[in-house]
Amino acid sequence: MRNFRKLYQALPFAAQRLRIKRWLAARSGLARRLVLAAQQDAAHELEQAAHAPAIAPSVDAVTRVLSRPHAGGRGIGYVAPSQASPPAPMPVRLVAFYLPQFHPTAENDAWWGAGFTEWTLVARASPKVEGQTQPKLPGALGFYDLRQPDVLRAQARLARIYGVHGFCFYFYWFGGRRLLEQPLLDFLADADNDLPFCLCWANEPWSRRWDGRDDDVLIAQQHGAEDDRAFIDYVARYLRDARAIKVDGKPVLVIYRPSLLPDPKATAARWRARCRELGIGEIHLAFTLAFDSFVPRDIGFDAAIEFPPNNVVARDITAQVRRLAPGFAGRVYDWRSLAAAPPMLPDDAGTLHRGVCPGWDNEARRAGRGRVFLHAAPRRYRDWLVAAMRDTLRRCANRESALLFINAWNEWSEGAYLEPDARLGYAWLEATRAAQRIVAASPRVAAPRKPLRHVCVVLHAFYPELLDEILLPLRTWGVPYRLLLSTVAASEKAVRQRIAALGMTAEIQVFENRGRDVLPFLQLASRLLDEGENLVLKLHTKRSLHRGDGETWRRDLLNKLVALDESECILQAFQAQPALGMVVPDGHLLSLRAYWGANAGNVQSLCRRMGIGEIDPDTAAFPAGSMFYARLEALRPLLDTSLELFEFEPETGQQDGTMAHAIERVLGLCVQAAGMRVTTSTTLDETAPVVVRDYPFAARAGE
Repeated sequence: MRNFRKLYQALPFAAQRLRIKRWLAARSGLARRLVLAAQQDAAHELEQAAHAPAIAPSVDAVTRVLSRPHAGGRGIGYVAPSQASPPAPMPVRLVAFYLPQFHPTAENDAWWGAGFTEWTLVARASPKVEGQTQPKLPGALGFYDLRQPDVLRAQARLARIYGVHGFCFYFYWFGGRRLLEQPLLDFLADADNDLPFCLCWANEPWSRRWDGRDDDVLIAQQHGAEDDRAFIDYVARYLRDARAIKVDGKPVLVIYRPSLLPDPKATAARWRARCRELGIGEIHLAFTLAFDSFVPRDIGFDAAIEFPPNNVVARDITAQVRRLAPGFAGRVYDWRSLAAAPPMLPDDAGTLHRGVCPGWDNEARRAGRGRVFLHAAPRRYRDWLVAAMRDTLRRCANRESALLFINAWNEWSEGAYLEPDARLGYAWLEATRAAQRIVAASPRVAAPRKPLRHVCVVLHAFYPELLDEILLPLRTWGVPYRLLLSTVAASEKAVRQRIAALGMTAEIQVFENRGRDVLPFLQLASRLLDEGENLVLKLHTKRSLHRGDGETWRRDLLNKLVALDESECILQAFQAQPALGMVVPDGHLLSLRAYWGANAGNVQSLCRRMGIGEIDPDTAAFPAGSMFYARLEALRPLLDTSLELFEFEPETGQQDGTMAHAIERVLGLCVQAAGMRVTTSTTLDETAPVVVRDYPFAARAGE
C-alpha cells in the first residue's frame, strides 16, 4: 500500500491522480457503505420534515422594497472615498454637465414656493416600477446649497481626484435676463478654484414642465441678431477666463438646442465675429445632440456633442416591468441599450464629442410620467466610458481635441449624476477614475485577458471551530491564493486567533449577521471585481443545524472543491476555458423547478431586476449548498444589480424563503446571462448533469 501511495503521489498531473481517486472510490465497498448511510440519514430527515410546521411563504420582493425602513440605505457595491489620483496626464479630458439649481432664487420662490431648489424635487420621488431606486439621495456632500462657496470647491476637488477634467455649466440667458447664475459668478471670482470649465447655453424657454416645451412658459427666449451680440458681450467674461476649456487653443462654447435659433448658421457667424472684435479670438462652437441632428459644418459649428439618453433609440421594456404604482404612465427603457448604441454621427460628418450618462430617471421631475432607465450600474458605465474614450482617441489627432462629455455631474432629479450618493457612495466617481486608468494603460484596444495567477478564497466563518477543517487543505495547495474571511462581531476574536494559530495570512472583515453567508460574499465579490480579481472560491462554515446530516453535506461539498487534486483540475479548466463561469461540487447542481422551494416569487423578481427577463425553471440549475468556484465576471448580472442591504433578512435561523435562499437559486441563471456556462467538478469539459430528484440534502418543491 505504501508503494502504491508513492506511485500515486508521483503522477505529474492532478487530472491523472483525480481519475485514479474517483475510480477507486467508485469501486470501494467502504465508499458504497458511506453513500448508503448518508442516503438513509437523509430519508430519515425527510420523514421528520414531513411532520414539521410548514415554512412561511417568501415575502414578495416588491413588498420588501416598498417596506424598506428608509430611503438612504446602502447597496452592494458601495464604495468608500479614496485619495488615489487618476493617471497624469489623463488620456481624454472628461467634461461633466453641471446644473446650478441647488440654491433658492426669487424666481423659483415665486413659481414653486419659498425655498424651492432642485432638492425639493429630488426628495419627493418614489419608486413606480420594480427595480427603480427612488428617491436618489446625496451622500458625502449632503443636500448642499450653492450659495456656500465651499460647495463648489469640494466638488472641484472631487472632480480632480476622480478624473473629471472640468464642468460644463448650464447657463440660463433670456434676452439679457439670467437665472441661476450666482454660483457661476462666485466660481468666476474664486481664483483658488482652478477647475477648467465651459458654458452650455440652455436656450429653451423656461417652462413649468421642466422640458423646454411651449406649454405654460414662464420665461420666453428672444432669439435674434441683437440678442446674439448681447449674449457674446456678456459671456465674454467667461470665455476670457484662464480656466476656460479650449480645443486647439480656442475657448469652448456650447448651445443646447441650435434648432430653436431662427438661423443657426447666421448666429454662429455673428458670435465668431463678435468674439474677434472683443479680442477673444476664435472659439470652438459646439451643440448638443439632445434634440437636434445637424451635421456641424452645415450650421457653421465646429462640433456636435452626444447627449444620451436623448436622441438614442433605447429598448423599451415598459411592458416587461412590474409596476408598483397602478397609475404609472411613464416609459421604462433598458439602460444597457444606450451603451450599445453606435456613435451618433459618422466619421465623415465632422467633429463629434462622444457622450455617456451614468443613469437616467426623471421621476422626480415628472412624477408617475417620467422616463426610467433600468439596469444602469457603475461598472457598466465604466465599460461604456472606456469604449467611448478609446473611440475619442481614434477620432482625435491630439489630446488637445480629445473631449468627452458626461451627462451629468449633478442632475439629481433626472437620476444622472457622478456625485456620491447614499446607496453606492463614490461608486460612480470611482468608475470614472478606473476608466481613465484603463485607457491610460491601453489607449486603443482592450488589454489581453490576464492569466489566472491565483484564486481568491472567500470564506464566511460564522462557526470558527470549523475553520481548521476548511483551511488545512489549503495549506497543501500548490496554487497561490488570496484568503478573505467574513465573520460576525461575536466570532471575530476566535477567527483571528484561529488564523494566527494556523500561521496563515487572511483579510478579515466583520459584517452584520444578515443575509447568512450570501450577503457578505456579494459585498466582498463586488470589491474584488473592482480590484481586478478574476476567480473566487466561495466557502462557508456550513452547519445546517436543522439537519442531522449537515456534517456530511458540508464535507462532501468541501472535498469536491478544496482537495488538492480537485482544486488543481478546476483551476486548469478555468485557465483553458474562457467561457467556463462556475464549477459546482459534483452531485450538487440542482434543478431550479424541482428545488426552488419557497423562493419562486423572489427568484423571478431577481431575474427581472438583473435584466434576464423570463426564465424557464425546468432547464435552469443552481449550486446547492452555496459553495462553488466562479469567475467574478460571471457574477456581474447579479453584482451590478446593487441590491440594497435591507433586502436581506437578519439571521434568525430561517430554513427557506429568504433573499439569501433566492440568490443561491439564481446563480446559475446569472452565469448564463453573462454568456458563460455552469458545470460540476467531475464534468469540467462536458455538459453537467442536473439533479432533478433524490438529492439527499433537500426536499423537492411541493414534497
